[in-house]
Amino acid sequence: MSKFIHTMIRVLDIEKSKQFYNDVFDFKESHQLDFPDFKLVYLRNKYNESEIELTVNKSRDQAYTHGDGYGHIAFCVDNLDFMHKKVTDLKYQPNDIVEFVHNDELIARFFFVTDPDGYSIEVLQRHGHYQ
Repeated sequence: MSKFIHTMIRVLDIEKSKQFYNDVFDFKESHQLDFPDFKLVYLRNKYNESEIELTVNKSRDQAYTHGDGYGHIAFCVDNLDFMHKKVTDLKYQPNDIVEFVHNDELIARFFFVTDPDGYSIEVLQRHGHYQ
């Protein structure tokens, strides 16, 4: 049996990243490993067993590139309109809410926001497949 436990992203400013994920998704530090050349900080909230692993390479001073293979991280929420307002009020500049309809059926409502390191994050209304 396999269990998904975390996804890792490289970040430049650990405090900015921790603040973003705490402000927007209520993710708090659950564990930290500090090595001479890098630091790993794990974030989660009370609704998740899986974590986001923030990796800081201490010698790095330039933003990371994401190449053309990275897509996004996704979160689902109970109230998309509330979350969009919250993210807007926090001045994180989310995109507009979009409705994805296929064959006259609502598949998803969502918006995207970008974290401090340029990672794209999709925020979906809890609905259908997205629970």
